[in-house]
Amino acid sequence: MLIKNTTIIDENFDVLENVNLGITEDRITSIQVSADEDDDFTVDGSDYIIMPAFFNAHGHTPMTLMRGYGENLNLNDWLFTKIFPFEDKLTDEAVYYGTLLSMAESFKYGIVSTSDMYYFLDSIVAAVKDSGAKANISRAIVNPDGSDFDSMPSIQEVKDTAAKYHNTENGRILIDGSLHAEYTSNEDTATRLSELIKDMGLRMHVHVSETKSEHDECKERHEGRTPVKYLADCGIFDMPATAAHCVWIEDEDIEILSKKNVFVATNPVSNLKLASGICDIKKLLDGGVRVALGTDSVASNNNLSMFEEMKTMSLLAKVKNMDPTVITPKEALRAATLMGAKAQGREDTGCIKVGNKADLVVLKKNSPNLQPCYDLIGNIVYSATDSDVHMTIVDGKIVYRDGELTTIDLEDTIKGANRAVKDILSRL
Repeated sequence: MLIKNTTIIDENFDVLENVNLGITEDRITSIQVSADEDDDFTVDGSDYIIMPAFFNAHGHTPMTLMRGYGENLNLNDWLFTKIFPFEDKLTDEAVYYGTLLSMAESFKYGIVSTSDMYYFLDSIVAAVKDSGAKANISRAIVNPDGSDFDSMPSIQEVKDTAAKYHNTENGRILIDGSLHAEYTSNEDTATRLSELIKDMGLRMHVHVSETKSEHDECKERHEGRTPVKYLADCGIFDMPATAAHCVWIEDEDIEILSKKNVFVATNPVSNLKLASGICDIKKLLDGGVRVALGTDSVASNNNLSMFEEMKTMSLLAKVKNMDPTVITPKEALRAATLMGAKAQGREDTGCIKVGNKADLVVLKKNSPNLQPCYDLIGNIVYSATDSDVHMTIVDGKIVYRDGELTTIDLEDTIKGANRAVKDILSRL
């Protein structure tokens, strides 16, 4: 495919105009001002902007089934009175359709890959595979009652899932390790899991200091250690890791996260909706921590818009520091794209350069909300919405174009998801 005379956001997140972008199979093969007119598939790109696709650094994909289910509740009430009872009734079919619905929504918003933490992994993998998306999929390990680690079915599921699916579908599907959180397990579980995941050569995904009560109660349980310090002592950060939320972390925590090269996946909209607090992005970046951007689940968001997340993250950082200059549009866009890809261990994508995977979003240049254009990246961060997405491309394959999904039967997916919800509600 050759996209002629277009505008791109390059690997340095600078704007280049009148560029010809060549794609062969799943890779970007040329970025130049002149091109071979005889390319098999040539597209006039003069009305479009091509940017790197979004990489969602933290989500619970099947929870699309719980969108709007449990509004205006605090986190504990939301979890224990609504979410956990609903999840207790989930089935493989429900999780498949919930995941597929998330993939459809993700493509609409320009998301090509998600770091997912959940269970029913076979069903999640099947939906991701069928959709053509990418995902880092992990089985969230919980052990609140202190069960024997080796006898836990969830641990066997981690081993089996990694053996079956890790690095399959030409690398689209990766399996990660996951400890749900400090407060849903014990020290033996955290330590043993870190050893297992490190031996398996996988990445780690964990919730950290999402709420003040979580943070403070951890310190009470563990001789003053914060969740970051406790998890570090358990070895959770002794492998490539993503720590989701990090709303209430302390200065010592930032030093640990930086030293351990941990990615922080901030989830600003979810944190606001659940009144969990505001993550101090500027302090993290100033401390050398790599920050990526996530949506969390739609049950606490309620959509998967990375445009909304970028804007919210930027605005919150400004008001948190009472400084309108903090978090530039480039920093926000990098967090939503390149840093998310790196957090997933995907080193050959996340930015537009020759040799990288062709994971791209094509925006409509002449959308009224993107005009006039003094600063294109500023417009993308502060003005763009999903309606500006003309096309989403995964590994060189068009999965969404002009409002139509090319790999997902949306009507069947919606019917399947609603059928699953009706069944679950009838059994509650």
